[in-house]
This record gives sequence, C-alpha cells and structure tokens, in this order.
Amino acid sequence: MEHPAPGIPLCLLLLLMTSSSSCFFSEASARINHGGGRQVSAPAAGQNSFPPVKLQIMDQYVVVGNGIVEVNLTNPGGSMTGIQYNGIDNLLEVVKSETDRGYWDVVWKGDGIIKKKGALDRLEGKNLTVITEEEEQVELSFTRKWSSELQGKPVPLDIDKRFVMRRGSSGFYTYAIYEHSQQHPAFQLANTRLVLKPRKDKFHYMAISDKKQRPMPLPEDRVPPRGQPLAYPEAVLLVDPIEPQFKGEVDDKYEYSMENRDIKVHGWMGKDPSSSVGFWQITPTSEFRSAGPLKQFLSSHDGPTCLAVFHSTHYTGADLMVPFEAGEAWKKVYGPVFVYFNSLESEVSSSSGTGMSLWDDAKNQLMIQAKQWPYQFLGSRDYPIPNQRGGITGRLSVHDPEISTRNLPPTGAWIGLAAPGDPGSWQLESKGYQFWTEVEEDGSFSISNVIAGQYNLYGWVPGFIGDYKYGAVINITPARSIEVGDLVFEPPRNASTLWEIGVPDRTAGEFFIPDANPNYINKLYLHQEKYRQYGLWERYAELYPEADLVYNVRTDDYRKDWFFAQVTRKKGDNGTYEGTTWQVKFSLDRAYQNVNYTLRIALATANGAELQVRVNDPSSAVPLFTTGSIGKDNTIARHGIHGVYRLFSVVVPGSLLVDGSNTVFLTQAINTGPFYGLMYDYIRLEGPLSTNPPRN
Repeated sequence: MEHPAPGIPLCLLLLLMTSSSSCFFSEASARINHGGGRQVSAPAAGQNSFPPVKLQIMDQYVVVGNGIVEVNLTNPGGSMTGIQYNGIDNLLEVVKSETDRGYWDVVWKGDGIIKKKGALDRLEGKNLTVITEEEEQVELSFTRKWSSELQGKPVPLDIDKRFVMRRGSSGFYTYAIYEHSQQHPAFQLANTRLVLKPRKDKFHYMAISDKKQRPMPLPEDRVPPRGQPLAYPEAVLLVDPIEPQFKGEVDDKYEYSMENRDIKVHGWMGKDPSSSVGFWQITPTSEFRSAGPLKQFLSSHDGPTCLAVFHSTHYTGADLMVPFEAGEAWKKVYGPVFVYFNSLESEVSSSSGTGMSLWDDAKNQLMIQAKQWPYQFLGSRDYPIPNQRGGITGRLSVHDPEISTRNLPPTGAWIGLAAPGDPGSWQLESKGYQFWTEVEEDGSFSISNVIAGQYNLYGWVPGFIGDYKYGAVINITPARSIEVGDLVFEPPRNASTLWEIGVPDRTAGEFFIPDANPNYINKLYLHQEKYRQYGLWERYAELYPEADLVYNVRTDDYRKDWFFAQVTRKKGDNGTYEGTTWQVKFSLDRAYQNVNYTLRIALATANGAELQVRVNDPSSAVPLFTTGSIGKDNTIARHGIHGVYRLFSVVVPGSLLVDGSNTVFLTQAINTGPFYGLMYDYIRLEGPLSTNPPRN
C-alpha cells in the first residue's frame, strides 16, 4: 500500500471510532511479544468498549492507531511524521520535512567531532521489531546498533526507541534505552531529548504551569526583518510581528525553562484555553532526568516546540557533560513520556465535566498517569516494574545550636537518593537515576518505587546552608523498604552569626531584581518571576554607572539594596567590560585578634567568574581568598536565579579586623563579556560575640 501524501487524512473513519474501520490497518490476527518483551497487563475496566489497537507496516512507514489517535512513523527510522486526532489530519508541523516533526536526538562529543557544541544525532533506527501486537496494546521498537565502521558518525551507543499505544488511550507512550558496551569507544554526552513540533497553524497558546500560560508568536516573527536578533541567537526582539499584540516583546526559549521537579505537564492549545484541541507531554516521574530536582530544563517554547529534555548542560555547563570511557558498560532507560491529546468536544466534556479547560484536563490526566506509575505494561525488561523496586523511609531534623538547643523540623526540605558521591554531588550526576521527595512538616519522608541499586541519601533544607548526606551507602533491593530512622542534619557552623545577607535557599530570588528595560519585555513576567526578563544584566551599570555596590549590614535591606547578580560593567561603546568590586560594611564592638572568624559565601550560580575576597585592604595584590575561575552555568544570560550551588568557607584571621568599622571587598575579577559573573545565595560572618568573648 502506498503512503498518502503529507496533509491528506490517514484515516478519517477511524476518528469516528467505528470498530470496523480498517483503513491502513492490518486485519491479521493478534500477535503478542514478537520481540520477547514482558506480558502486557490487563486493560482497565471499560476499556473493551473502545476499538482495538491496530497496526499497519509498510515499506517506508508504520501506522498504529486505536480509534482515538493514530500515529505514523518512518520505517525503520522511527521518526514521527504524522499524528491524527479529532478530525485533524496531522497535529505535527506539515511544512517541516517528515523527519523534522517528532524525533529523539542526542548531542555528543568524541573523536572526529570538530563542532564546538558537539555533533547532533537524530537517532534514526535501522531495524523495526514488533514487541507486542494485540487488541489491547501495540509496542514498537526501532533499534540501531553501533559498530566500529561507524566511528565518528553516529553516537557510540546502541539505541532502542519504543512507542506504545493502548486501547482507549487518548495518546501514546515513548521511551528509549541507551546502552554503551565494552565494544564502544569513549565519548561525552551533552544533551538528549524528545522533540515534538505541533502545527503552527493549529497551536498558538502555550501552557507550562498554572501561572505561566500565554499566546505565542509565530516562528516567522523571529526572522529578520520581523525579528531583530539580540545578544545571542535564542533572544529576538519582535519588531514587526504578524500579530501586532507581540510587537516590542522579546522571545527567548530560555524564558520558559523550568526546574526538574516542576516539569510534569506542559504543551499547547489553539488560540486560547477554550480552544478545541490540546497537545501535551506528561511525565509523572523525573527519575531518569539528570542532576536532581533543581536542575533546569527547557520545556515548551516558540515554534511551536514541545520538548522532553532528559539530559542537558543548561544552567550547569561542561561539568555536566557525561563522560564515557572506552569499553565502559552502561545502560539507562529514558522515559516513558506520555504524549496526550484532548478536546473540549470529547474527552474533556465527557470524562471531566463541562467547564473544564484543556489545561485542567491535562493536569487531571497527569494525576491518572501518576497513579499508574511505575507502568506495568511496557515491553522492555530494562524498565523495572513495581515489584522490582524498593523504597526508603525515615525522619529528618535540623540541629543548629545558634538557633535552638532542640532539633528543628526541616521546613521545605528535599531529600533523595542518587549515585554515591560527595555531599551535593547529585547536582552533577547523570548516569544513574535519582529519586526525590519533599519532606513532611514533621520531617518524615517516604520514597517508594526506587530502582534497585546502591545510592547515597542526600538532602538540603531551606534556611540553612550546606548539604546533607547520610553516612552509609544504601542498597535498595526489590520489594523491600528500608527504614533509616531519625536523621539529623547539622549545617556548617563554627561560631555565632555576626551578620548575614540574604536567605539560604540556593537562589538569588530574594535580592533586588530590577524592572525590565521597557524596550525588552516579556509580558508574561511583568508581575511574576521578574528575573526571566531579557537584559537585566545591563541594568546594573545603569544603577551603578561609576562606583560599585556598597552594602551596610546594619542599615541596608538585601531585598532593595543588594543587586541579584554581580556582573561586569560595560565601558563605553567599544565592547569592553570591567570587573566589579562590591563592599560589605559592618562594625564590631571588639575584634579579637587571636581568633579566626569564618566568612560563609554560598553562591547560587557562577559563570566564568572568579570571586576574590579582601578584608579592609582593597588594594592588596594577593586576596585573602579566591575561588579561581569557576562555573559555566550561563544563568545570567538564560534568565535564571540559580545554577550549581557552591559553598565556600573563608577563614578570616582576627588580626585583619579592627574594633569599629570594617569592610569586606568582594571582587568578581573576570571581565571577558557581559555574561561573566555570579549570583549569591547567602553570605554570613561567624565569630565570637562581644557579650560572649572567646576563652583563652
């Protein structure tokens, strides 16, 4: 059978949900587990009222549908060329080439790769295997094996991309298994993701959270002369958009980045939330994503584009490149992601009640998927089902004698399992899985459905500096939950707090964030998350054109007087920049000369920065302390308030301090460009109080 031309409905009768529809589907008897996968679980009650799932395999294409949704993929590549739903012949962008509509990809570096950012590999399959074909479910596997003859071309991994469609489901699942074996050479993994590109003539309204929803400009608006490129390619000023409502706004995909812990459902609708069709990605777990719950990833953005990013170096830099040695054995399952479609005429009105928006229904579907996770119907034995997983329970408290002699509840704390390492190492861990939860008000926590293996237990508590790590390696085994009992986090402290700046919450969000330049705004962030606005790094030089920031700990307010980022200052119009030195002024009733004080500096992020610390002598050629060059987070340019958390403890000899007025000088010395700098999370000076002098 010939494949229909793009834009022609694949099977309109199927969308009428007639069980006898056979357009583009095989009428052959059901075949089960062709590829040796596990048995499919029984369908939910009422599912048999829906048409069976059917599969048609052709020379160049594969079509799978269930009477609600129909997906067309290339054979054997496994790229998504078409998605039919609700009478729309294709939800994917038809003006794109067939292999540029829905796909998995990686960016990697290795021998023979000369591109600075690495080589892009679309992970085109070479073989198709039907894992499961039965009335309740179809699962397809598109695989590619690496061989030495391919050196320097595709990424040196064995790839297995899976697609699953179930009876009665308004969507499909996709996941992938990556494997590096003893035959594979060394390389570095920079990025891997699932990319879906909805049609620009059908989807105009984007939603990534309850508060972050908006109509979006067209991709043509980004191209000159309608769009004016700004300081980097991703940021474009819309000067003559097709729809005038967007004129004067900045469009930049990084304005829509989200923390890992918040990426659960996002996607697109028509003109507004009351439009008839929604296109969503749903991930009830983040176990397979890199770098823990605070790591930031791209989500949906202009295009329209709908991403599931599993690993990237955004907001962390090269430190999160995943290195593989030659012959290193490794395997990981990314996903599954549920790609969900809804409509006001059908699913929303019938299953969720009238008046529910597409977004509300998508959130409701997230809850449904979360109850089903870990899924028991996936065909790969590399994906552990519930009885192959374990768990851990316990109770966490905080002990800081400066605040209380009693242990304190860890309000807002997060605790999780990640690969064994140093405290905080989970921020840069990517080869394994991570499992996190927010603790209860009383400090109790329970993490279930953890993949078997060896982990460390990590955590952090807002309001306290530092990282928690449980002393012993924890061995999670199937069908067993480990009770670790009462745990106590003792945050770093040498002496009493003499003064402090900010709130230790791993972000710079509490500091002064200026209003956006009115020439470079995003209307979504006028009254929320102001740091998402473009060009805020330029506002520092406007506020401090000659002299740098001076902060008095006794009289100033960090919410008003401490700029959220220590950046460089542009010098004239010749494209050069200079480093900046901030001053922290404080008084001591008495400076004890024979005592060491401790200056705690918690950084929320750094990008090509060098922080130098001097005390009472700004002209000293040698600083008391320097971080050296740190960080490639690029948070300043990417509209963030945190990247990789870093804590430094600087010993300040009492001989450098004097009775009365003192000054700490904080110099960000690297001045290569506008995005070099850092953001503070919290600063504290510890030492003896005059009312409680040190003992000799």
